[in-house]
Amino acid sequence: MTTTAATLPSRATPWSVRIAWMILAILCLGIAFYSAHYLLHPPRKPAEALHNPLGVPWLFVHVAGAVVALVLGSFQFLPALRRGAIPPHRWIGRLYVMGCLVGGAAGLVLAPGSSAGPIASTGFGSLAIVWIAVTLLGWRAAVQGRFAVHRRWMIRSWALTLAAVTLRLYLPLVMVLDLPFLPWYRAISFLAWVPNLVVAELWLRRTGARGQAGS
Repeated sequence: MTTTAATLPSRATPWSVRIAWMILAILCLGIAFYSAHYLLHPPRKPAEALHNPLGVPWLFVHVAGAVVALVLGSFQFLPALRRGAIPPHRWIGRLYVMGCLVGGAAGLVLAPGSSAGPIASTGFGSLAIVWIAVTLLGWRAAVQGRFAVHRRWMIRSWALTLAAVTLRLYLPLVMVLDLPFLPWYRAISFLAWVPNLVVAELWLRRTGARGQAGS
């Protein structure tokens, strides 16, 4: 599989892009580390699972999948992992896809139980559906050997995985600005991922990493 500066933080990529990628990777690892407390101390009742009646055991499953996706997703863009007869990228990618599917499926189960009501349920449920769909499309393209298309879909997938990061950037901001929590939490159920996907699309258009069907 060939690598391009349009999609990967290689030596040809501008420093600004490489620094942005490094910041995102650090944030992903930080959020994964923070979320690990749910894995070390699984919630045993809804009050310990964001007051979600479906939180036990599904919050644990969701976090486990999302942590795998967060940790592995960032490193998938390193060109060094894509070299060799059997590149590590291939096996790490399979684990990443599994993390997305597990995290997305559990998120879809959790969404109807959101304590913030139907708007938040719709926002988080939509994220789960789109995350699963985009990741599966990326995986299918790789299996079919359409690697340009695969890269395109996986950039979208990673943008959706980053919802775990943007969510946790918005929430402290709401508290710092002393904004009403529930209305903003409902908005964040969409803001955490829709802008990410928009930015990914703009990036793909700007870099020309379009990939043609069947390529």
